[in-house]
Amino acid sequence: MSDKTDSCCKIPARDGTVLAAPAVARRVARPEDAVEIPGGSALVGTGRPAIPNDGEEPLRRQKVKPFLMGRTAVTNAQFARFVEETGHVTEAERWGWSFVFWAQVPDSVGPTQAVVEVQWWRRVDGATWWEVNGPGTHAAAWHPDHPVVHVSWNDAQAYAAWAGGRLPTEAEWEHAARGGLGDVRFPWGDRDPDDSTFMPCNIFQGRFPEVNTGADGYLATAPARSFEPNGYGLYNMSGNVWEWTADAFRIRSLKKQVKERLAGMRGYRLSKGGSFLCHRSYCYRYRIAARSGNSPESTTTHQGFRVVWLAE
Repeated sequence: MSDKTDSCCKIPARDGTVLAAPAVARRVARPEDAVEIPGGSALVGTGRPAIPNDGEEPLRRQKVKPFLMGRTAVTNAQFARFVEETGHVTEAERWGWSFVFWAQVPDSVGPTQAVVEVQWWRRVDGATWWEVNGPGTHAAAWHPDHPVVHVSWNDAQAYAAWAGGRLPTEAEWEHAARGGLGDVRFPWGDRDPDDSTFMPCNIFQGRFPEVNTGADGYLATAPARSFEPNGYGLYNMSGNVWEWTADAFRIRSLKKQVKERLAGMRGYRLSKGGSFLCHRSYCYRYRIAARSGNSPESTTTHQGFRVVWLAE
């Protein structure tokens, strides 16, 4: 299995500057469409690492209390209500640009700047959660029932606080993703998705990054409530969009190579779940134990989040 770090998951940082999310009014209300996740001894990690230097191993147990989790990632419609009530301005809007996957950039946007190490990511001026692929793309690319994207970790924190919740920890996220199945690779079990006969989630089919056949029905995000939910009733815990967590990105390793990599990732936050750009041949990170770290101001077309709350 490939151990590439220059994958679809690698989101270039902007310039290392972290902008503090503005304070927002707390919205005290019962969570919308949340499901209760039982507490107990949660499994975290794996004894079958596919990308060892990402810190996937070992398989271990961690106590978690019962909690509520959004049945889906936060949608555009939900985020729009948050913006309407608080006036929140996302970091992508404050920066004036965000990263868009090359195949999603329409000709009308004009020339875009590629990132040297990962040229499939293009800097697009005016790309935001509202104009997903750049100026003038709202009507074609923005869908109320799809996960909100182009949201930074700071934006996600602000939304979660407004909603009366928080971002999940890695242990909570993995515990929920397993859906009661125990030590499995995916929310549905151990069977690997493929490009033609078994497509239980929204990932890349074809040859990354050049050709996506869209065999699963989607070339970009799918509706937040699509494909079959897991045993706890949660949708798209694998694929569709990466989900920010509350945790910092850390790897317990004595390897010099890993330590050098982490030195350039101070302050990075942990994401889980993979996205529509993951493919086993290049970014096998749509497994439950897979992990990715990005700077808290990073925003792209495949980064979203979901919220958790205290159980009543």
